[in-house]
Amino acid sequence: MTTAPATDLRTSTDLDAIRGDLLDVYAEVRAPLLHLPNYAVTAFGERIDRHAIEPGFTAVLAYAAGQPVGYAYGNTIEHGDRYWQRTSPTPAEKFTGHPAMALKEIGVRPAWRKTGTARRIHDALLAARDEKYVTLMVNPMAGDGKVHTLYKSWGYVDIGRSQPSPASPVLTVMIRTSR
Repeated sequence: MTTAPATDLRTSTDLDAIRGDLLDVYAEVRAPLLHLPNYAVTAFGERIDRHAIEPGFTAVLAYAAGQPVGYAYGNTIEHGDRYWQRTSPTPAEKFTGHPAMALKEIGVRPAWRKTGTARRIHDALLAARDEKYVTLMVNPMAGDGKVHTLYKSWGYVDIGRSQPSPASPVLTVMIRTSR
């Protein structure tokens, strides 16, 4: 990994202020998959609109020279949330018995990958959170498994599988402590 180039990390709880930047970065990050229904920009837009009205929504965007280069966002999930209901096998009560941070999306433009930018965005998103655990879902085959391996290097462990929608692939559910 090279040294992270200078970026300005901005945190927002207001989707209206950042929606265009999120969609722009997402379109480039997911460009090879945009032909698949679950990865279409419109599907992402619908998901983020839904997630932004859920409790605890927060996003962090990284900017370089005034242009967005990466993002992460998530929200709080509670015991009984559909996130946990779709996870198989049922996660341990120590993870689901209290609020957790669900990292819903993270993406960095290709030119900014392998610079530490994704980790900086991730850590900035978690810095202001009170939840004990953070969970995410990853396609275990994304980047030929490299993304899954990256999350493991950040301290995440596999706890199950989930298929959030019929158009979605089966994802690996991972979790770690927030700090």
